[in-house]
Amino acid sequence: MKIRPHKIGSVVGRLRLPEQVDISRIVEARSGQVLVVRALEEKRVYDVIELTTGRMAHVGKGDVIIGALGRRDALRGFVGRVPESITAGDTLHLLNLGGVLGAAVSENKDVGHPLRVEVLGMVLRNGRGVNIADDAVPEPPADAPMPPVLVVSGTCMNSGKTYAACELISGLTARGYAVGGAKLTGVAAQRDVLSMGDHGAVATLSFRDIGLPSTAGLADVAPAAIRVLRSVQAEATTHLDCIVAEMGDGIIGAYGVDTILQDADFRAMISAHVLCANDLVAAWGGVQWLAARGLEVDVVAGPATDNSVGETYVTGELGLAAANARTDPSLLVDLIERAAFQRALSGGRDGGAHAADGAASGGAS
Repeated sequence: MKIRPHKIGSVVGRLRLPEQVDISRIVEARSGQVLVVRALEEKRVYDVIELTTGRMAHVGKGDVIIGALGRRDALRGFVGRVPESITAGDTLHLLNLGGVLGAAVSENKDVGHPLRVEVLGMVLRNGRGVNIADDAVPEPPADAPMPPVLVVSGTCMNSGKTYAACELISGLTARGYAVGGAKLTGVAAQRDVLSMGDHGAVATLSFRDIGLPSTAGLADVAPAAIRVLRSVQAEATTHLDCIVAEMGDGIIGAYGVDTILQDADFRAMISAHVLCANDLVAAWGGVQWLAARGLEVDVVAGPATDNSVGETYVTGELGLAAANARTDPSLLVDLIERAAFQRALSGGRDGGAHAADGAASGGAS
């Protein structure tokens, strides 16, 4: 059976699907599997899908959509799972903007319930079910040289991580650096990596590009994160001076940020670390949490530094640099450039003492 979809979600963008696809009513219920669904309703909130072009499009009742199965565990959004079994005619949900599909198990009062969809079937290619991993980027050489990695993590979703990452890319590019961009955790959507490209990144990739619709619930995300970073360099047409790597969600959460940051091979790649925090308690707690794991913070950014109250607390009580990406992006770039490149010339990172000292100061206040 052939079907022509109205909309194709960005989660399946690497597959370059044709205008009409073959589908089977027999569905493989596994992460990344590509399905065709029909919208059963029209919403006023969370009513759009990101297309393969990166453009946002409203989802109307009756729209036929192509997406991929995946898991979501968003504190300020939906929680959904891949069911153990799926048949044509079942009801699933559109879990995120990128077209990730699953069965919702928890909602959020600010966005209501996720949009309900009816399963029409599974997309076929050469008679076999299609998975987004089928067209993942090739495994990069393990011995390929890696540029310094500048990590941007946060205490929660919507803490300013993407804004800070893009300002770093823009500022460093303006100073003559060749910069790559990576999104290492979260649920698949392209708007963050597209924004990185808009700000000057030479090459950008996310976990979607290695075949993952989501990093939620994975036992160990670190190997995938390292593969993404190595693939960014492999995709670039020039040797990169650095890669700005954004961690989706928060340092505490279900998307694997903690396992990545505690991985020895990943930590060896880090040259600078920006922590974005929503408020002062988050800043204090985030620094404490990272310090307890021997992880250094170079700069605190995000809403916690929106004015002098937060900046004074971060510098005075936590003993760390503060820089707001919105109000003073050049300062953020100055601090990270100094931390990443001048430190490298003087002998590398100091093994986490900076964060530990700052956490001790914050705890005594």
